[in-house]
Amino acid sequence: MEDAGIFARESPALGRPVQIAVASSQVIDVSFPDEIPGDADPDHPILDRVFDYLDGEKDDFADVDVAITVPTDQRAVLNAVCQIPYGETGTTRQVAHMANLNPDDEGDAGTVRTALRANPVPIFVPDHRVDDAPGSTPHDVAATLRNVEG
Repeated sequence: MEDAGIFARESPALGRPVQIAVASSQVIDVSFPDEIPGDADPDHPILDRVFDYLDGEKDDFADVDVAITVPTDQRAVLNAVCQIPYGETGTTRQVAHMANLNPDDEGDAGTVRTALRANPVPIFVPDHRVDDAPGSTPHDVAATLRNVEG
């Protein structure tokens, strides 16, 4: 895998680009910009896998190294989201339980919502699988990802 850089290409499935940032061989950011940055490279094996996934190939990306820099309680939430299987969805209550948080506690519920919005690596941390809270994945992209997963 390329050690570092910005990699992006246009996704016909999403109608917009997919961009990944890699540092020290770890994915550190995923975004869906309006335009591809001029310095982005279109070729990267992880980006190839993302495009295969968008074309319907099942991939849970569990073997992809990601670097997530968020507070510990939010990391627990994002790790819990990764446990929602491909093609399935969960609720914020379920995610809270999976992260050993109390969904009836407003502070814990807020932690779940904050973590989902702060997710730096959508697709690899599939916040589109959480039905009742907006994640960092744009709404139209999340809907497409749910359709891809059937």
